[in-house]
Amino acid sequence: MKLIIRTTLAVSLALLVSACSSADQTGAHRDEQGHAHDDAKGHSAEDKHSEKEGHSEGDRHENGSSGEKEESHGDVVVLSPEARRAADLTIVDAGPAVLKESLSLYGTIKPNAERMRSVTARFPGVVRSVSVKVGDSVAAGQSLASVESNESLQTYGVSSPLKGVVTERMTNPGEQAEQAALFTIADLSTVWVEVSLFPRDRARVRVGQDARVSTSDGGPSGQGKIVFVSPLGSGPTQTVTARVLLDNPEGQWPPGLYVQADVAIASEPVELAVPASALQELEETGTSVFVEEGERFEARSVKVGRNDGDHAEILEGIKVGEKVVGEGSFVLKAELGKGAAEHDH
Repeated sequence: MKLIIRTTLAVSLALLVSACSSADQTGAHRDEQGHAHDDAKGHSAEDKHSEKEGHSEGDRHENGSSGEKEESHGDVVVLSPEARRAADLTIVDAGPAVLKESLSLYGTIKPNAERMRSVTARFPGVVRSVSVKVGDSVAAGQSLASVESNESLQTYGVSSPLKGVVTERMTNPGEQAEQAALFTIADLSTVWVEVSLFPRDRARVRVGQDARVSTSDGGPSGQGKIVFVSPLGSGPTQTVTARVLLDNPEGQWPPGLYVQADVAIASEPVELAVPASALQELEETGTSVFVEEGERFEARSVKVGRNDGDHAEILEGIKVGEKVVGEGSFVLKAELGKGAAEHDH
């Protein structure tokens, strides 16, 4: 009986110890899982917070600073005194101007017939020498040829009656000089632009109106005046001829050239305008003008109204009295583009 009781107690104690050991292991396992879970959760949250908030916000802050720098300096050009002199900029005050409504006409450059002379021999005779050819420039009184008189057998000189260009030569040595012209001399310091005017526009064009003459290929342009409107029409073309007198001091308007003449037929004053040459198309600011601010030139976006080719009306963007760059503004546009390319690189 005692043996049975002892055996029973021993088994019970063994089971109790086993249960306690199992409980301890289970608790330890739960603690390890909890600790591991907390560690994983804690480290993951910290890492995520650090990556998202630390680096991303820092990157955005740096990019924001760079953007502000471009905005404040990207539309401004600063030229050294030497570069400014080389650019030959024209600075004008933005202000009132008169815009002109124009009518475009087309025609041809011709010599000014009032400044042309036919040169003849004073006495009939034999041409002994000729000293000029077509295209030569001559001075007033310069010898063109020599002729031996048939009556006196004396040789005399044939000279130019005016300063100009030899446009025709109708004689050679050994030929007989009679009443016919030997040379034609034209003074091309002024030329005529003869344009065709349709009947519907006849009443709009009058003597004294300004006309801007230009070539279709972007060549020279010049300012002239209407000096003649024919009272007669042309049957074949059903047009009337109008004539523009145009200065040609450098010979940039050779006779025979086809041109366009924009005749100012009406005008209207505006409160604020700039030279048409001041307008530049920029990538960042669109239609813009360069405003002088001390040593700096700021590209200022503007809203443009009417434009007659000489002046452009400004509706928004600048004020009366501000100094803007007219001729030479394309140089500043090039400098601005160069600076943007260097920044991108």
